[in-house]
Parts: sequence; C-alpha cells; structure tokens
Amino acid sequence: MASLGEAGRAWAEGLPGVLAELAEQWGLTLGRALPGGSASYVVSATTRDGAPRVVKLVLADPDLADESRTLVAAEGRGYAHLFDHDVERGALLLEALGPSLDRAVLPVERKLEILARTLAEAWTVPLGTAPVLAPGEDKGSTLHQMVVDLDARHPGACDPEVLAQALAYAEARAAAHDPDACVVVHGDAHAANALRVDVPRPGAASGYVFVDPDGFRADPAYDLGVTLRDWKVTDDRPRAELERLCALLAGQAGSDEQRVWEWAFLERVSTGLYVTDFGAESMGRWFLESAARLLRTR
Repeated sequence: MASLGEAGRAWAEGLPGVLAELAEQWGLTLGRALPGGSASYVVSATTRDGAPRVVKLVLADPDLADESRTLVAAEGRGYAHLFDHDVERGALLLEALGPSLDRAVLPVERKLEILARTLAEAWTVPLGTAPVLAPGEDKGSTLHQMVVDLDARHPGACDPEVLAQALAYAEARAAAHDPDACVVVHGDAHAANALRVDVPRPGAASGYVFVDPDGFRADPAYDLGVTLRDWKVTDDRPRAELERLCALLAGQAGSDEQRVWEWAFLERVSTGLYVTDFGAESMGRWFLESAARLLRTR
C-alpha cells in the first residue's frame, strides 16, 4: 500500500481493527490472506456453522457501491454470491471460489466458451441496476476522450497509425450506441476475473462466475472485446489469429465479430496508455506494440 501514499498507509494501519469489527459483525473466523488487487485486502473466512467465505476490503473506492449493487442484483447468476456488504467500511462478504480461469490448463477455444457462457448469465442482471447514461457517456465516447487525453500526456508513446485506428473504432462504437441494446456489462471480464465454482450450483452453468464487476450499461460486445484485450497471440499471423478468436467468441455469444474486434483493439490501446500513465511503462509498451503488430499483419 506504500504506492498509495498517506491514505494507503493509514488504511493499512487500520485494517486489523476493521477486520476484527467485521468478524464480530458477520460471525466469522478469519483465515489466511488471499491474492487481491493493489488497493484491496482479501482474506478467507469461516462462518459459525463452518461455511467458507471470503472478505474483501477495498481502499476508499467510490465504485464499491456499483460493485455491490451489481452483485446484489445478480443473485449469483454469472457472479459470485454476495452474502453481505458494508459500504461504509468498504467491505464485501463473498462466496468462496476456486482458482481463476486464466490459471486453468485448457485450450484457448474452451476458455473462450467458458467466458461466453458466464457472460450470458451475467448479462441477465436487470438493466435498471445501472444508472442511465447521459449523452456522451457511452463507452465508445468515454474511451475516445480518454485516449485523446492520455496521448496528449504521453506524446510518442502510441504509434500514430495505431492511435488513429483506435480513435476511429471509438467513434464507430459511439455512433452505433443503442441504449435499447445495452446490458449491464461486467466491464473487466478477462479470464483472471472468472473464478471456478467448486460446488455446482444454479447461475454457474459454465463452472465459473465473475468477481469485481464494474457494472455499467454498454454494448454486450464490449465485454467480449475485453476478454481478448491482452490475449497473447503467438501465431506468425497474429491479426488473422485474433480475428479468428473474435469470430469464435462472437459466434458463441451471438454477437457481431467486427464489433468484438473493434472493442478489443480499442481496449488494447486505451489500456496501454492508461497503464503508461500510472507508471507501468513496460506493460504499456507491450499493449501498444502488440496493437501495432496487429494493425500491420494479417
């Protein structure tokens, strides 16, 4: 938490007390810490009757209310069960799950099938769960503005042809925005956010469910594009291979492969600029150079 400054240090110092309060409030015995994000603390827990749970504590996250709202509305369909939450403390009491899909030794085609099936259930969250978008707040428009702003802060980081193509795709997705065709998307539906359900249950027909939703209104193809945002294509013809995966994923989800491709490319470029902006320059370079390779090869 040192990278988060004084707020991060204060939050970390207060963790033991907050965890003790939550354990008493929810009747838990806390276990070992689990891998989590850079601004969260995740710990295993057990209820008084021996049921496994996970407690997630988030550092001053204004989006936590969106996450908990999505999980409550999902009722376990495509998402981890949320048993309780405390927005004031930034805490979620969640279903205990197994390893993430990105760690599974499976063919790429099988992983994409699992992601598509899991998203199909996640997209059943009622649309009224997410706020109505004001004009210009659709994902294509907001990503267009973000790419323009970040490119201005980091001139030369992004190849001009890559930048032009990403902005053209953002404009196309913004122009095609249809509020009536939107769903409540996960927003970051990559394989590391899909965790295995150890005991089969309703709402998890694929054997996996998502965690950490952003939960906003968007074209469902946006979620599909995110799944391929950082796919490491090693084929000698990377663009043709990624186009194949886009077509495969679109077919599984009943979407349009060109829309999936455009979202995937735009996300790759915007993510490259975004991580560059917070100091992860080598990671940003990988995203942006891979986008250039995709643009120039078939």
